[in-house]
Amino acid sequence: MQFLLYLVNALLIPLVTATRQTNYTNPILPGWHSDPSCAFIAAWDETFFCTTSTFLAFPGIPIYASKDLIHWKLVSYALSRPSQAPFLLNATSQSEGIYASTLRFHKGTLYLTTALISSTAPNGSEFLVFTTTDPYADAAWSDPITITTTLTGYDPDLFWDAADNDRLYLTIAGYNHSATPLIFQSPVALPDWTATSWSYLWNGTENIWPEGPHLYRKDKWYYLLIAEGGTGTSHQVSIARSKHVTGPYEPCPANPILTNKNTTEYFQTVGHADLFQDSTGNWWGVALATRSGPAWEIYPMGRETVLYPAQWEEGAWPQLQPVRGRMRGPLPPSSRAVQGQGPFVDASEKLSFAPGSPLPPTLQTWRPQPHAQDQSLFTISPPDHPHTLRLTPSWANLTGNASFTPGKDDLSFLGRIQTSTLFEYAVTLRDFTPSIEAEEAGVSIFLTQTQHVDLGVVLLRDAHGKLALHFRLRVEASGRPDLVAPDAVVTAVPVAWYGRGIVLRVRARDDAGYVLSAALVGSPGSEIVLGRASAGVLSGGSGPFTGTLLGVYATGNGGPGETPSYWSDWTYVPVAQEIDAGVFVDA
Repeated sequence: MQFLLYLVNALLIPLVTATRQTNYTNPILPGWHSDPSCAFIAAWDETFFCTTSTFLAFPGIPIYASKDLIHWKLVSYALSRPSQAPFLLNATSQSEGIYASTLRFHKGTLYLTTALISSTAPNGSEFLVFTTTDPYADAAWSDPITITTTLTGYDPDLFWDAADNDRLYLTIAGYNHSATPLIFQSPVALPDWTATSWSYLWNGTENIWPEGPHLYRKDKWYYLLIAEGGTGTSHQVSIARSKHVTGPYEPCPANPILTNKNTTEYFQTVGHADLFQDSTGNWWGVALATRSGPAWEIYPMGRETVLYPAQWEEGAWPQLQPVRGRMRGPLPPSSRAVQGQGPFVDASEKLSFAPGSPLPPTLQTWRPQPHAQDQSLFTISPPDHPHTLRLTPSWANLTGNASFTPGKDDLSFLGRIQTSTLFEYAVTLRDFTPSIEAEEAGVSIFLTQTQHVDLGVVLLRDAHGKLALHFRLRVEASGRPDLVAPDAVVTAVPVAWYGRGIVLRVRARDDAGYVLSAALVGSPGSEIVLGRASAGVLSGGSGPFTGTLLGVYATGNGGPGETPSYWSDWTYVPVAQEIDAGVFVDA
């Protein structure tokens, strides 16, 4: 009888697991989280791990962990020390930096390979491999191994071939005397980490930007999953397979196997996918997408990470469910019991900058800053201003000018990712007493150095030629030459506010733009609305790969500004997510 009960349970449990369906909404990693790659690690407390691209943001290459595929906690950064990626410091273009990574677990170690694109790097790019046995600590991530290679490119993938004594292969979107990339592969010679024997694998179905390769082995087939069509509304996921790891690869007759091209769906630009299994054998996929609708005009949060169920029967091609805002699939049981000390990606945030505390993990700079590491640029709770964040001004403002030199000149800016369609962000300018004309401290909605919206307190001359404090709302839109930036709005700061804390606030009350305001601390009725900025200014243009950051800055605007600003009571409150055009759910 016991044997029969065991047999019945053995047959029924997989059936129940495979058919249990749960509703969920996309995106699972909201806000700027492009080019996702994920791995399920049963040996590490049956946890899912994902990483995304960060380009110029630092710290970079975030590691998120989840037990249920829905609740994701920021647990570490693979790139947290400037010395790990010296060419990132002086990257020039707004689209340079850390491109798509691949996350893979092999024999007790988590590997992350990525490409660093920089005009200052040899041949313009380098392939890096970071490793850890403790993904919950920044310091546990290794200094990277640089793969020696004879081919330039990006979007690297690591694949250990279990059918060939775990021989390691590197697959990339590579350039071989061509204007566009093709998919190439080379075995990796260990322990030297050299990849010099390149084979051409595939150019996809459209022959337009085949990239983002991932290699899998299943049912004695090698499957090559790629993105193509460019990361716009023609973005798609395609797949090919071969009996041999080096090819030739036969494309799936149903390609593309995932795309929202030519649809009216709110989620667009779906592509750059990765596939993985959960503990019960269910297949899942992640991809990037923008919440823009087919017009592809308004998407300030940029490319976000979406989740979809997949079916992959033995010997068959995988079938991927189309991406929607509302979806249903065989999710693991809901759980927030994730290790690590970081916040969940969609959580509210209240920062008090307590004495002795480090910079909060959600805060990032635009490139590693030359003077950030010695705390001369950003300081938590200086002795004379406890529970504040001190920003020392950079001579350059967030745009910079022709003489701005990355790696030499600082940008005094700290921001966090906008993770919700509707939100409220507020921070108090606790102390700022400038004495030099054009000194400024404020808040910014930042996409790139050529696309941002700033609300600052700045010392300017009034109508009588006297220096006085002013609010200034200005839009930098040179990264969108098809748009005309509105004139700056300049308003005198009430004299009664001098020497008192001023709350600067950014609200998104709809999906089309932002409202920026100021109020005397402790006096909500004193609020002054300075203006509204279109979210279109912060979509595409110079930042097609990135998304908006919300943060604080301090600058001399090209002059000899020296006055520090002190900030307190930083709050970020997600309100609602738009999951379809005009359809909102609580954040």
